[in-house]
Amino acid sequence: MSASAPGPRVADVTQTNEVWLVRHGETEWSRSGQHTGVTDIALTPSGNASAEALADTLEGTAFDRVLTSPLQRARRTAELAGFAGAALEPDLVEWDYGDYEGLTSATIRETDPDWTIWTHGAPRGESVAAMSARMDRVVTRLREHPGRQLLFAHGHSLRALAARWLGQPVGDGRLLRLDTATVSVLGYEHERPAVLRWNC
Repeated sequence: MSASAPGPRVADVTQTNEVWLVRHGETEWSRSGQHTGVTDIALTPSGNASAEALADTLEGTAFDRVLTSPLQRARRTAELAGFAGAALEPDLVEWDYGDYEGLTSATIRETDPDWTIWTHGAPRGESVAAMSARMDRVVTRLREHPGRQLLFAHGHSLRALAARWLGQPVGDGRLLRLDTATVSVLGYEHERPAVLRWNC
């Protein structure tokens, strides 16, 4: 599926009520602005503390399924937030930055001035089309599962997921700022996919 194609079909909105998205806590690279894709980096002490604070935010909300990226920064956030039993979902991993892994946008633009991950993907990493296809797989599986679902993952993968949930190109994820240790909610309004809460 191309990056501009409509999102997965909305067959029966009663099958999925809400999808809650949690970005992992702070890491050294998220703090410094270095692009972190498949590098399995740990949370900082501040990241651990903010992940623990998520437990209060999520307390009292019942979830029918909890999924996490297999990378430790997402898994640890899930554990500290009270969801140590979250199931691993490989398609929730962060965008693969390839040659740009660990670099800041400013460094990349010294040699590639027009670059953004949303328009160019990453050399020897993941293309925009590949990211779109991966997020479409996630959206399809979410819509096949009833109830309220909770996902622990990463800044760019969750923004891309939200764009595809809405049926928009992956590149529209650039419009959705997403801070560490925040909660967002996707769902429906008048039977159409919608953002219910963002970056809270």
